[in-house]
Amino acid sequence: MFLLVPCLGGALPALAQDAGRIIDQSVKASGGSGKLSKLQTLSLEGSLTRASDGKTGTFTLDSKAPNRYYMELIAAGQPEILAYNGKSAWRLSANGEAVTLLDQDALQLEAASTLAASHLLGLKKSKIGAAYIGPANVSSRDAVEIELTMATGVKRQLYFDVSSHLLLKESGALGGVQQETIYDDYRPENGIQVARRLEFHRGNETYNIVINRVAANQTIGERVFDFPRKSQVQLPDLKKLFAEIDANQKATDKIKENYTGRRATEETEFDGSGKVAKVQREEFTFFYLDGEEISTLVGKDGKPLSETEQAKRNEQTRKRIEEVQKKQTKKDEKEEKAREQGKQEKEDKDEPGIEVFLRACQFVNPRHERFRGQDVLWPSASCNS
Repeated sequence: MFLLVPCLGGALPALAQDAGRIIDQSVKASGGSGKLSKLQTLSLEGSLTRASDGKTGTFTLDSKAPNRYYMELIAAGQPEILAYNGKSAWRLSANGEAVTLLDQDALQLEAASTLAASHLLGLKKSKIGAAYIGPANVSSRDAVEIELTMATGVKRQLYFDVSSHLLLKESGALGGVQQETIYDDYRPENGIQVARRLEFHRGNETYNIVINRVAANQTIGERVFDFPRKSQVQLPDLKKLFAEIDANQKATDKIKENYTGRRATEETEFDGSGKVAKVQREEFTFFYLDGEEISTLVGKDGKPLSETEQAKRNEQTRKRIEEVQKKQTKKDEKEEKAREQGKQEKEDKDEPGIEVFLRACQFVNPRHERFRGQDVLWPSASCNS
């Protein structure tokens, strides 16, 4: 039960009761308080399209309990980052300038980080008030609006689907700019419902975002949320660096061949009202051969395949193994022939190696950038066609 003001005796106001009930329904629909309380980190990665000019880019959102937040938009190579590390808030604008946020701008980012990491649990303990505003409409869907008020006075508006009880829209100022996110295409990830399509409005810009990677409870280092390091960038020996990367990747591929595994997938379809219409589950065995994954379907909807179906799948796997082996044999023969002739092997046109890339490109103007929360070296490349 969440209140904007203390109750001075008597029964709790009906609207406050409605707000608490609506939030409880959303928590249950999202996976339940038990699972959400164990969700310590959540990382979303995807692609975006900027509506104003059609430019494409990437989207990253990392949250970590109790109050860490990192949001990154990169469109046409221009990044915009908003982050909070538990103590201070900062922003990186499209011109590449990183600044610390102060006063109300910082409080807005602190509020966003707290709410993102809380998953709407323990609002009263965090001194967050909840008020029922009334019915609303979001993308032609019936919804109800709840307004949350932080102890600092920062307000956020949440809109919940009246049928599925999932969050449809969130709005409020962030870093001094009005921001609105519309959520769609919810799918389960480790038992938690996660929206895979976002319509993101920030200021005068609109971004259509498709989430293609969700990671729950994976390690996110504190460095991700910290202010970017400022230092003089010295260009390393890129040819040596890339050769080490190439060798490391090949060694990793070989190590993977020592392991086999089982993988389960789940695909959920929803009807127009947001209710589950169909759930399809599949189970595979897999291993790696010459750096490529070989997988075999072994079960559907919790049951093993019939003998006939399994034999069919095994035959497909056998043919796939032969295909990979023939490809590797052909590659080995080419390499041996090249060595005999004293020439360096040229990679297949569809698989240019790092050395080909290095010979064709010149790297200039190296600089430190942030990408998906990591400090990276980002040189400009001028390549010959």
